[in-house]
Amino acid sequence: MTFNFTRRVALALFIALPALATMAQTPDAKRDYPSGPVRIIVPFGSGGLTDILGRAIAQHLSARFGQSVVVENRTGASGNIGADLVAKSRPDGQTLLMGSIGTNAVNAHLFSKMPYDTLRDFSPVALVASGTLMLVTNAERVPATNLAELMTFARANPGSLTYASGGPGASQHLAGELFKSMAGIDIVHVPYRGIAPGVTDLVGGQVSMTFDLATVAPHIKSGKLRPIAVASGKRSAAFPEVPTMAEAGLPGYEASAWYGLFAPAGTPTAVISLLNAEVNRALASPELRRSLGNLGAEPLGGSAADATAFVSAEYKKWGTVVKAAKIKID
Repeated sequence: MTFNFTRRVALALFIALPALATMAQTPDAKRDYPSGPVRIIVPFGSGGLTDILGRAIAQHLSARFGQSVVVENRTGASGNIGADLVAKSRPDGQTLLMGSIGTNAVNAHLFSKMPYDTLRDFSPVALVASGTLMLVTNAERVPATNLAELMTFARANPGSLTYASGGPGASQHLAGELFKSMAGIDIVHVPYRGIAPGVTDLVGGQVSMTFDLATVAPHIKSGKLRPIAVASGKRSAAFPEVPTMAEAGLPGYEASAWYGLFAPAGTPTAVISLLNAEVNRALASPELRRSLGNLGAEPLGGSAADATAFVSAEYKKWGTVVKAAKIKID
């Protein structure tokens, strides 16, 4: 049987083909994913909250998919090396990023040259958690038991105190710079490749203080580190007796960290939706929520659209902060 198509019909089919292809591919993309081992790139060292969250999500996805989901720590350049690896990966969902406020909001404003475009090169999957930051000091090295005493000592001894961070642009760095600016003190930034080695040096007395909670909690309980104040707007459920910075004498101060799962831009919507659903499923686990609470972290979750809007707002917000503080990394 012979079919005689008019130009109009042929044109209509030509226009419809991409949509029909998408309709056909979307279910397959979801059904066939993952097609092999999945990598979650953590752009910082092991032991920090980014790493802890990455491993928790990897464990959940591995169990749900029946497929190997591994965490790879790719450190360097304040997280840019690991983030860039994901940005340039195939958009098939097989390589993901456990991103942070640094890699996905702040670094673009700090570095003169970036290897990736923060907003254009990633598809946000879901927000995972926000992390409470706490100002803690080495109990033996710093002769201060509260925020007022710490600020008094710092003003009397400019440049003598140091603070560790997970790298230039990390949440601890931003919290420290905000502290310096608002308190009118001179403390020296000491960047590390991830906060875990910084905390090791803090416990050993090589640095004076840092802003964190997940990695310092055990050392607070052992008495090696002294909690001074919570940097977030409200007290930590893990250490409810510790006042906020505002309560302790620095009104208006507030700093925190956040973490999210990202895929390369162009990853199929069906894959993003599947991953988003699984992240939310993981965050609903009472066990995980309890573990995060003990680390001073709060599970977030929500839709991929929520994550996209949040990241865009954070990008603009911290761009203003960094510009005002004149922080630049060349």
